[in-house]
Amino acid sequence: MEFSKPKKIFIVDDDEMLTEALSDYLTRKVAHNISVFSTGEDCMQHLSENPDVIILDFYLNSVKKDAANGLEVLEAFRKHLPNTRFIMLSSQESYATAARTIQKGAEQYVIKDDDAFRKIADLI
Repeated sequence: MEFSKPKKIFIVDDDEMLTEALSDYLTRKVAHNISVFSTGEDCMQHLSENPDVIILDFYLNSVKKDAANGLEVLEAFRKHLPNTRFIMLSSQESYATAARTIQKGAEQYVIKDDDAFRKIADLI
């Protein structure tokens, strides 16, 4: 099995336990450079670092109630980072939601389930 080269990855999710677990999982085999942000607004300040991949939660307002949702963040970031790959991560099992995120520029839509981390690792 061939592993990917280390990448600069941003994880934008307001679930601290999930981001820690996902970060640990992704760096288990490859020493990716991972930065974690609880809102898109926090992440926006670091876009000049040109991440290779951004893993973005669909809902981002459990910590900060007025935070932009993942779709809004995706649209804003896409303009600044045309070469960055976006993976939307969500508990929403709606085909319409998934289709909207792909239409707005997400490469993949991954549902938060027991296999989500493996799916993300395979995409990276």
